[in-house]
Amino acid sequence: MLVTMDLPTPAQMRGRLAAFAAICGAQSSERRGCYADGPLWHFDDWGGNWAELHHDGGGRVVMVGNDHEYSETHYGPFAAMFGEPETDLLAGAPQWWAPYARRVVDGGERLGFVYGFDGTWQRAGYDNYDGFDSVGIPAIDDVHCAELIAEFAKDGRTGEPDPAAIAALIAADADVTVEQVAAVIGDRWDAAAGAAAARAFLAADLA
Repeated sequence: MLVTMDLPTPAQMRGRLAAFAAICGAQSSERRGCYADGPLWHFDDWGGNWAELHHDGGGRVVMVGNDHEYSETHYGPFAAMFGEPETDLLAGAPQWWAPYARRVVDGGERLGFVYGFDGTWQRAGYDNYDGFDSVGIPAIDDVHCAELIAEFAKDGRTGEPDPAAIAALIAADADVTVEQVAAVIGDRWDAAAGAAAARAFLAADLA
């Protein structure tokens, strides 16, 4: 039986992820931290913990990820590797979840959680902690997203960025302008690259 989860919809997540991606994209051309690539939305913490949302069409989304320190679920070959019972992250799940989980495992990466969205977020039923909360994805609420942006955008010379500018960046819902990015980062880094990174989140089909 699948478990229904109290998480924001992908549409509600978009503005937050795009805002953080704007800061990551402005800082570096390397695709790390947060970015969108067509139907893929990616987040990682630069420390091996990550989450990805894969848009499957028609508003369906599969989110996969792992916290390498705290995920207590063991899926596929990693159960034997760690000498632990396997947690079936796809138990009771519709077939369209499976390719995204398989892609992670086939790529040699550990998988801690698989969540599916088709009107509501659901996961397989298990008791082990899967690590999602500790990954720290900035998509869950505005407060955490704003704190993460402030941490990354902080300037040793001028201090914390303007909270109102951060709020406007999030509220833009990926339709971000260069001026909105510059209002957060000042004249450092590349505001145009940041705006482009944020606007890449508009490509996914949220219907």
